[in-house]
Parts: sequence; structure tokens; C-alpha cells
Amino acid sequence: MTREIYLAGGCFWGFERFFKLIEGVVATEVGYANGDPSLAEPSYQQVCTDTTGYAEAVHITYDPAVVGLEFLLDMYFLAIDPTSLNKQGEDEGTQYRTGIYYVEPDDLPLITSRVAREEAKYYKPLVVEVLPLRNFYRAEDYHQNYLEKNPDGYCHLPVALFELARTARQK
Repeated sequence: MTREIYLAGGCFWGFERFFKLIEGVVATEVGYANGDPSLAEPSYQQVCTDTTGYAEAVHITYDPAVVGLEFLLDMYFLAIDPTSLNKQGEDEGTQYRTGIYYVEPDDLPLITSRVAREEAKYYKPLVVEVLPLRNFYRAEDYHQNYLEKNPDGYCHLPVALFELARTARQK
């Protein structure tokens, strides 16, 4: 049986590639999460106006027998600046905010604990949203697996992170 989590961490192109490389992640898709409920099926152009409330996010389906949520969150925190409000790399706007959007209520205690451990490392508060998933709309096809289709495409993540994801294993 698989589980799922939705993570926002800036531009979803690199974020999807990063998580797709982790052993135990069985599927990813990029899309728009936790936005204005009156705007169903938002387009990339609409989300980029910074007025829809949607965050670029990656829907991650994983096999908990191979990789746990805590490990995925450990990797998540390696790939973001959790103190940067609405900005990751060169990307700015509310659509680039950081967020952990859960589906299963029983995931919340683990998420809260992991965020608290991360916050203890900083002298300023974290700005990572932790909320139940309200809505998610799959992004247009050209955004799916973008960096696989466009290897020289833009990515705010350092290349070394992709190698880390490819070789990281849960202990």
C-alpha cells in the first residue's frame, strides 16, 4: 500500500526531479496546491499572477515499506530554505512558498515533530506551512517531468542535490 504527501518548495520543476530520484518514491506529479477554492483548475499563467493563493507543489506517492515520511521530510529540508518567505532561489511570490500538505491526519504528529526539530536549528522562525491538503490541480502536461524533457532547463536547486537524492537511502 502506498502513501502520499504534497510538498511545496519553490519552482516545482527541480523539486519533482529531486523527489523522483529517491528510492521508494513510486510516482510524482506537479501541480497547484491549497489555493483559492473558487478557482478550480488554475492555469500556470493564472498561478504566476501571485493572486490565486496556489503554491507550486509536488504530489509524491511513496512506498512506506521502502521510504518513510520522516526521511522524505529530512530530504525536503535539505532542498529548501525554510526561513525564506515566498522565495526559493530566484523565484519570488506566494506560489513559491514552502509547505507540507498532508492527506492523512495521522501524519500530522510526525510532521509537527520534524518541523520543530528543524526550527531548533535556526535563530528565526520557519515559514513552512503545515496544513491539510485542501485542493490540488495537476499542472499542464509540459510541466510534468520538465527537467527530464529539458535537461538544460531552469532549476533553482544545486546539481549536487540530485546526486544526493539518487544515492540517499533510509537507514
